[in-house]
Amino acid sequence: MTVERKADIVLSGNAVFTGVTDEPAALSISICQNRIAAIGTPEEIEPWIGPQTAQHHFADQLIMPGFHDFHLHIMMGSVSLDSVFLHDARSEEEAVELVRQYAESRPDEPWIIGYSWDAGFWHSKRLPNRASLDKILPDRPVLLFHNEGHYAWANSKALELMNVDSATENPPFGLIDKDENGELTGILYETAIGLLTEAAYSFSKEKKSLMLQNFLAHAAKLGVTSMNDLYATEANAILEDFELFKEFEDNGSLTARIHLLPGLTGDLERAKNLRDTYRSSMLQVAALKQFVDGVVTGYTAYMLEPYADRPETCGETAFPPDVIKKWVVDADREGFSIRFHAIGDGAIRLALDAFEEAQAVNGKRDSRHAIEHIEVIHPEDIARFRQLGVIASMQPEHMHAADRQTYVSCIGEERGTYAWAIKSLESAGAKLAFGSDFPIVGLNPMLEIYRAVSRIDNSEENHWNPGEAISLANALKAYTVTPAYGTFREHELGTLEAGKLADIVVLDRNLFSVAPDEILNAKVKLTMVDGKIVYTG
Repeated sequence: MTVERKADIVLSGNAVFTGVTDEPAALSISICQNRIAAIGTPEEIEPWIGPQTAQHHFADQLIMPGFHDFHLHIMMGSVSLDSVFLHDARSEEEAVELVRQYAESRPDEPWIIGYSWDAGFWHSKRLPNRASLDKILPDRPVLLFHNEGHYAWANSKALELMNVDSATENPPFGLIDKDENGELTGILYETAIGLLTEAAYSFSKEKKSLMLQNFLAHAAKLGVTSMNDLYATEANAILEDFELFKEFEDNGSLTARIHLLPGLTGDLERAKNLRDTYRSSMLQVAALKQFVDGVVTGYTAYMLEPYADRPETCGETAFPPDVIKKWVVDADREGFSIRFHAIGDGAIRLALDAFEEAQAVNGKRDSRHAIEHIEVIHPEDIARFRQLGVIASMQPEHMHAADRQTYVSCIGEERGTYAWAIKSLESAGAKLAFGSDFPIVGLNPMLEIYRAVSRIDNSEENHWNPGEAISLANALKAYTVTPAYGTFREHELGTLEAGKLADIVVLDRNLFSVAPDEILNAKVKLTMVDGKIVYTG
């Protein structure tokens, strides 16, 4: 065999998972510039090796396609890496103490921002109050996001700075919580958080650049080579900064492929302009995203039947159903893929109905629409994903991040049997795509992979709907193959095949030959993006 040019890099090992088959094999990969030139046995790749070829042999460590996180929030995640993390607190007092320590270490930070507190894990099970924060920080504004990101806890100074008081009206799909005396509790739901984020997130360009640089290094260390940056809630949309991503691309600092998902708002001219502006291999618009509902523990997820412990409400939709359907039909006609946040069974059904209406009005096409989260689904809607060609975009680690007892008390035991119905969707022919929803949970793909194959809940020993577990191979494909398909890039991403872009990750162990518990301990040895090694560990 003769080759036109010698390889720049050859990676080889005894456990190469290409994503084309379900088992790893002993293979070598020849990489020329930014593409895989050939893949085969070591003997078949030998002719590609020249005096300048860098050779890396990984023995029994797993070589696989780079992880493609199908759902995260880049700038919000970048902020979280430099904020106070509260998930481990087991009481309001513990959370407040973590905030105090953080604030003390950052005397010059104008706002104290935190993430991931969850009263469901606290002994009291009660929501916190601004008063506890006021005791330690009466003069510095504090904004702390709940674990699910759809409600937040603020102190009095933050509310005062933004002129939020007991007379302030609730914004659409938002709630400023008050106690029985009409006094502010400091809890803000959904769009009401946006009353504070305009100030909390007013970072300088230099600060945002440093945060993004830190985030990209974090992603490379975890083997995340591609990501989909989904339009955040209105409260966090202020952080959206496509131009900053472009600057990083232009100066060679963008070490992961970013797929942008601007908001589905009815403004299709802006969407089309963004699609025309961002279309490179490293930075491109992939779809439009919007919210159908909120979250279960905030009672803002939209359910078909009332909540088990709040029978007076089914939750609500973020926008009127007729508006949602019109936006979908119009955007679908312009060739956009659409991705909907839909957590409750009512929201999932509405999203599917909107996609079905778009097909009826515009005709069937290869749209690759997706529904995000799919936490509680009605069994009658499971088969509709395959029928309508809708991708099931899920984050298995959310199942662990939620307190199961609190979650099921909201929706009831019967609906709880359809929580994160991953295997049911897969068996019905739906295409599964995984992501992290970072910073709602950690960016590490191992968390999602482990949870998908184990179904271990937050007790760390009990299985939540164990029949919904899937195979390791399919979990890895949901983090590589389907995200490539979901961004219309299966011809160049998602598997290790000749001609595809060289986005590759090497783990320190073969996941196929270790106990499931060991998946959580797996670390990245090498991350390659576009043929360049961006991390070695």
